[in-house]
Amino acid sequence: MIAGKIYTVSEVTRIVKGLFRKEPEFANLQIQGEVSNFRQYPSGHCYFNLKDGKTLLKAVMFAGAARRLKQLPKNGDQVLGVGRIDLYERDGVYQFYVDMMMPLGAGNLMIAYEQLKEKLTAEGLFDPGRKRPLPAYPKVVGIVTSPAGAAVRDIINVAGRRDPSVKLRLYPVKVQGTEAPPEIIRGIRFMNRHKLADVLIVGRGGGSMEDLWAFNDEGVVRAIAASEIPVISAVGHEIDFTLSDFAADLRAPTPSAAAELAVPERSGDREILAKLVRRLERTMELRLQDSSRALEKLQEEWVFTHPERLWENAGQTLDTLCRNLEQAGTRRLEERQQKLDLLAAKLGALDPYGVLRRGYTITENAQGRAVRQPSDLHPGDTLVTRFAQGAVVSQVETVKEGTE
Repeated sequence: MIAGKIYTVSEVTRIVKGLFRKEPEFANLQIQGEVSNFRQYPSGHCYFNLKDGKTLLKAVMFAGAARRLKQLPKNGDQVLGVGRIDLYERDGVYQFYVDMMMPLGAGNLMIAYEQLKEKLTAEGLFDPGRKRPLPAYPKVVGIVTSPAGAAVRDIINVAGRRDPSVKLRLYPVKVQGTEAPPEIIRGIRFMNRHKLADVLIVGRGGGSMEDLWAFNDEGVVRAIAASEIPVISAVGHEIDFTLSDFAADLRAPTPSAAAELAVPERSGDREILAKLVRRLERTMELRLQDSSRALEKLQEEWVFTHPERLWENAGQTLDTLCRNLEQAGTRRLEERQQKLDLLAAKLGALDPYGVLRRGYTITENAQGRAVRQPSDLHPGDTLVTRFAQGAVVSQVETVKEGTE
């Protein structure tokens, strides 16, 4: 502010309001105190004071935040409010704008919730990059919840309506109390170890922060984050957020909504399938009609009306083949006979007895060798002169050489 300048009330109010908004601590405060002078107007807005025996703080909770309360506080209740400090310009007073309010006993839980959330966020368990898409057409949906609660009935009803072919596998667990976290962890790990589902729904119906606290358990949150099967967290109603919601691949505000997210609506698919079936039936009917007409046309052909003609043509063809075979065999025999005659003639020309039959003789010595010249003989040698028919045996008296 500038010294010496005269300000209007509105200017001073806006400056003070700006100071409130510049201070980050005023933007998110947790304040505990006793409720007094509580009243709710027909608009749904609630106006009250928070006091601690020494000081009083005006507070307002608008209708939207008030509707999220399980029940309205009463004068004298000790509560923990979460919200912001701001200046109400019309009255020139600052007041506490409450976004969330719970009984004071829940304050320690809220502190533990925020501390664990900060720790797991720093480890990256809630990073969007870890989120996996849900399967488009799951065959089996696993459910980790109480078998006696309304949540499982809602999931069964919704899933059965959307796609009756999808199987549901329930791992029954406690969802409230000290025994609940280890049972939920075992259920998630069992489903993963045996690969019993394509997607998991982990959750329960609504309740107070204490009722839902099992789903803020660190072990449960880590089991959800480590699940190889995509997980839908379905804890409480839309106004309730647990750490399991942040760790899951997808958050559903209610178990019914989780079933809608896990099981795709297949009625449209069934209509498409029915249309395809009808189209296939029409196509097959037309194909059968075409085939029937083609068969009728074939049946009118002579091969079906006078099948004996097939044998006539086949018999004629067989006769022709036999005749051709016979002629070919005759020609082959004649050619072979000609060759045989030629060879016989050649062989006959070389036959020595053929020469004898023409008037010649062959002279052999006693050893049966042909005598070719006089020098082959000596006086006294025995000669055998062979004729075409018979032979003459003689003895050499004198050997004469020359032409005499």
